[in-house]
Amino acid sequence: MQFSEGGSLIELGIGLVVVGVIFIVIAVVFLGSRRTRKGKSQVAGAVIVGPVPIVFGSDKKSLKTVLQLSIVLTVLLIVLTLIYYFLLR
Repeated sequence: MQFSEGGSLIELGIGLVVVGVIFIVIAVVFLGSRRTRKGKSQVAGAVIVGPVPIVFGSDKKSLKTVLQLSIVLTVLLIVLTLIYYFLLR
């Protein structure tokens, strides 16, 4: 199956997914090697499924920061989706 106009968008999407996975692996390696003064690692993460962020973490401070960032990203995604929809109608 040939994609004449959408082929570059598919390649761009696949490339962004690969870059995202690489960033995640690098972040996990750096966070795993970083230690706090107490000898405990502080880790937190978020998985955004559609407009719903699922947040997990090891302490309240990291969890709160990741929750705030995921809410900001979710709102930004919704706003950009609406802008895209109304401009290309």
